[in-house]
Amino acid sequence: MPPQRESPLATALERVGDRWSLLIVDALLTGPKRFNELAEAIPGIAPNILSARLKHLERETIVLARPYLKRPPRFSYELSGAGLGLGSAVRLLAHWGASRSDSADPPRHDACGTPMETRWYCPTCARVVGDSDEADLRYV
Repeated sequence: MPPQRESPLATALERVGDRWSLLIVDALLTGPKRFNELAEAIPGIAPNILSARLKHLERETIVLARPYLKRPPRFSYELSGAGLGLGSAVRLLAHWGASRSDSADPPRHDACGTPMETRWYCPTCARVVGDSDEADLRYV
């Protein structure tokens, strides 16, 4: 029997699987921010937790820290390419959360105000793969 592979979801959660890390990624989707700007953008996060999560996300190459002051050392934080890719997953998770909440609005198209939809799409077959096609979805 071949060795069992780790789930792709388990791999992702191992790298960023806590609430604060995902909220940091979400806050950085709008562009680079300094430490205090991140603290303001994420209500309830303690400074020591923010610092620890930023260091972790930096080690995972999800966040880049760019110095803007040498003495004392101060940094601006932004998403790397991998972080921007994770941002897409964070937006999907936020969309899912909004669809199950009475108080959260789903993302809307700026041009017309219509709530956005998310779908799986197979570019080879040129078709949308829906919930009824669940058997067609697999990880390799």
